[in-house]
Amino acid sequence: MSVLLLLSAGRGPQECAWALTQLLHRLNADGTGQGLTIQQVQAVPGDRPGTYRSVLIQISGAGAYAFAASWTGTLCWQAPSPYRASAGRKNWYVTAQPPRCDAQPMTFAEADVDIVACRTGGPGGQHRNKASTAVRATHRPSGIVVVVDEERQFSLNRRIALRLLRQRIEHGDEAARRAVITARWRIHDELVRGDPVRVERPEPQRHGRRG
Repeated sequence: MSVLLLLSAGRGPQECAWALTQLLHRLNADGTGQGLTIQQVQAVPGDRPGTYRSVLIQISGAGAYAFAASWTGTLCWQAPSPYRASAGRKNWYVTAQPPRCDAQPMTFAEADVDIVACRTGGPGGQHRNKASTAVRATHRPSGIVVVVDEERQFSLNRRIALRLLRQRIEHGDEAARRAVITARWRIHDELVRGDPVRVERPEPQRHGRRG
């Protein structure tokens, strides 16, 4: 059982990228303590070393969905800015949301194509009028249909039809993948500051005993 979670600092200041990194450490520790495996899938670094503008993680193990749900929403890291001593603000917000579903690639296979010989109108000579040299090819999984009557030989039209189908399916898959990526990273603009589902703070420093 696994689930994806996207953490984003949105368009916030550099402190939000720092806060995201701190929250990611806290999330990792929390998940590891519950016997879960958390892996980083993708990351966009922040302006400061060791910080992130966004991180996509995969949470695996029993209870992964419930754990992800407990970290989903607006998160707040409550601490003074490490970069600006004059900053009075101490609440830095990050959003955590499940990413848009990935587009599943469609594998092209000739076995998924129905080929039918047919006749088409228009110029072409007596041979085209008497013989069914045109090809109507239907890709069953996608429903895409192409009709080819460019050549006088059925076999050549069949080859062209299969090539056209392959190109259309691959182009459609690429367009779908781009749409998913665009939708996924649009989460950056959906960060709502305030009313966080979790407020996390740095662990209090422990002072040793004085002799």
